[in-house]
Amino acid sequence: MKATGIVRRIDDLGRVVIPKEIRRTMRIREGDPLEIFTNRDGEVIFKKYSPIGELGDFASQYAETLAKTSGRPVCITDKDNVIAVSGAPKKELHEKRVSPELERIMNEKTTFLRKGTGTKFTVADGSERYFAGVVVPIISEGDPIGSVVMMAGEGDDQMGEVEEKLAQSAAGFLGRQME
Repeated sequence: MKATGIVRRIDDLGRVVIPKEIRRTMRIREGDPLEIFTNRDGEVIFKKYSPIGELGDFASQYAETLAKTSGRPVCITDKDNVIAVSGAPKKELHEKRVSPELERIMNEKTTFLRKGTGTKFTVADGSERYFAGVVVPIISEGDPIGSVVMMAGEGDDQMGEVEEKLAQSAAGFLGRQME
């Protein structure tokens, strides 16, 4: 565990303020759910809760099926990290932080379809080989909780209605699993 040197007191209602610097680096926003754990050493641990992360094995199987059906690399993300990858090397993308562009698309609850030589952005921070071709946010109870991404290579610019519909079906299905 990394020490920050920041000390906070608990108020009379049992609340503690998580410092702004930590919230910013961990992408914790107002209203975000946190899991609270304790360990044998008496430490209290706060962890961002990822509802789509609860479907980890299921999401991996769905990504694998979608990649085989479409012939394209696929990843499924929660709001912060890639949680499932198929059709691409897992070590390049799995558990990597999503790119700011992907995060923006999820927050806007819009579908992104790359056509021709249009907008090009990476799926995850630090990954320069895989670009988003189709992005569909996973919506549960009106809130974005992740995304289904079909990836295109650097020269593979054509994404169409079939890929968009496959990703929309996957996102809709995963979103309903969380309700």
